[in-house]
Amino acid sequence: MKRSGPVVGVLLGLLPLLLAVELPFEAGKLLDIQKKAHSRVLYYLVNTPVTQDDPYYEVSVQVKDIVYVADFTPVHAKQTLPDDWQLEGTIQVQVEKHRLILKQPGETELQLVIVKQMAATPGTSAPSPAPSKQ
Repeated sequence: MKRSGPVVGVLLGLLPLLLAVELPFEAGKLLDIQKKAHSRVLYYLVNTPVTQDDPYYEVSVQVKDIVYVADFTPVHAKQTLPDDWQLEGTIQVQVEKHRLILKQPGETELQLVIVKQMAATPGTSAPSPAPSKQ
């Protein structure tokens, strides 16, 4: 009688942990930040819609030869992006399948949803990798 069933079960249980490898942060270049708003209908008065604007930020970041355009929706209307982020400046980026993780000052991370990615224009160059702090 084979006893491989429990061993296979344990390996299948550990599979998500083995595949959950954290990607390293890379140097990226902050190309553009735009504050925009989505309008949504709250309710109707007779036949007139009453709307509210929900702010969000559209951030463009170049990593190597790819430009990612990602959205960040703040938790409340007064929340903004860090003031020390400078256009054409270097920023630490982690690229996942559908999101960008940008490292903020103080080692906190900001998650953005990728809405578009495209090849960088030949005239722009990617930033050189920053030395790692260990």
